[in-house]
Amino acid sequence: MDFYAIATILIVLSALFGYINIRFLALPSTIGLMLITIVFTMLVFALSYFDATLLEKERELIGSIDFGTLLLNGMLSFMLFAGALHTNFQQLKVQRKPILAFATLGTLISTFLVGVFVFYGLKVINLDTDFIYCLLFGALISPTDPIAVLGILKKVGAPKKLETKIVGESLFNDGVGVVIFITIFSIASTGMEHFSIIHTALEFVQEVGGGLVLGGLLGYGTYVLLKSIDDYDTEVIITVAAVMGGTLLAQKLHISAPLAMVVAGLIVGHDTMRESSMSKVTELYVDKFWELIDVLLNTLLFVMIGMELLVLTFEKEYFLAGILAIPAILFARYLSLLLPIKFYSKKLDFVKNTNALMTWGGLRGGISIALALSLTNAMHKDLFLVMTYTVVVFSIIGQGLTVGKLIKKLS
Repeated sequence: MDFYAIATILIVLSALFGYINIRFLALPSTIGLMLITIVFTMLVFALSYFDATLLEKERELIGSIDFGTLLLNGMLSFMLFAGALHTNFQQLKVQRKPILAFATLGTLISTFLVGVFVFYGLKVINLDTDFIYCLLFGALISPTDPIAVLGILKKVGAPKKLETKIVGESLFNDGVGVVIFITIFSIASTGMEHFSIIHTALEFVQEVGGGLVLGGLLGYGTYVLLKSIDDYDTEVIITVAAVMGGTLLAQKLHISAPLAMVVAGLIVGHDTMRESSMSKVTELYVDKFWELIDVLLNTLLFVMIGMELLVLTFEKEYFLAGILAIPAILFARYLSLLLPIKFYSKKLDFVKNTNALMTWGGLRGGISIALALSLTNAMHKDLFLVMTYTVVVFSIIGQGLTVGKLIKKLS
């Protein structure tokens, strides 16, 4: 199936499911789209007992999409830039220390704890796997998804201080989580005998530090270009070029493109930068363009996540493992946030029950599924993909539908 046909089918389905959600369900778009797509896919499965044509066509469609590459090397950069562009920079600046602690130390601790819990949990249901592969699962499931988080928190009216922490952490821990995953993946592929702490530490610094530096240069360079002209068409194109060119450059330099896009988006979206580099007309067009890109890619992403149900291996032990992993992952997240929250809570006047709210509000999404799809068969790909999908569906639908009520009750 060619690219145009795939894109057309996905956009038509996204438009149809989006209409059904807005017209009849009125759920947050991420939740509604995923739920409708899963129901649609289940109906296709049911119909296949009478006529398998539609199921075969849907499998052909999803088989034609390299979900991991598409998300990690393309869509993610656009969505992170758009998310950062509309993030309150001043609030982020005030909360920068705990946010960085959550995104780095928190993600590392969560990766290790999830790995330990899953390693012993799988033994209970007679699914023995090597500890390094459980750590890989910990790395891919620990980052929270800013795309899922942003829309839901804005709709439920979360306190600004809490929203900034959850969204800020989500924007940065994607890049950190991907770097941790790549590092553990390399160890799992080559073996511990080729592992070097110094080399690994240098690679981590290169990926994270390089991403932050490149993002700063891209953001400032974009600001200088926007400031020197006043033509909204060209200025919108400049922001697109910054994202696409910056992502390609980051990949060539082996540094974190997600972190670079977050930093670039924050700089371009900073209130002071906006006022001095964009006219009111340009600002309106830039905002509306990136809002549309964000909504479109968001919609496509969660429709594709729903359709990924077709690539799962239906073993009841795998789904049981996924269900058992849910409380383990939530507990690991709670523990990973404990130290930074205790340290900064009084200094920055955190809202009541911040840890519980951040634990439940840290949703998992497409990034986790994309990373799970990149595993090899030797790394128990089928098992961890089913576990990841189970956790993501629970996270988006279960946590997403209840986080608003929890925020109102506890904060």
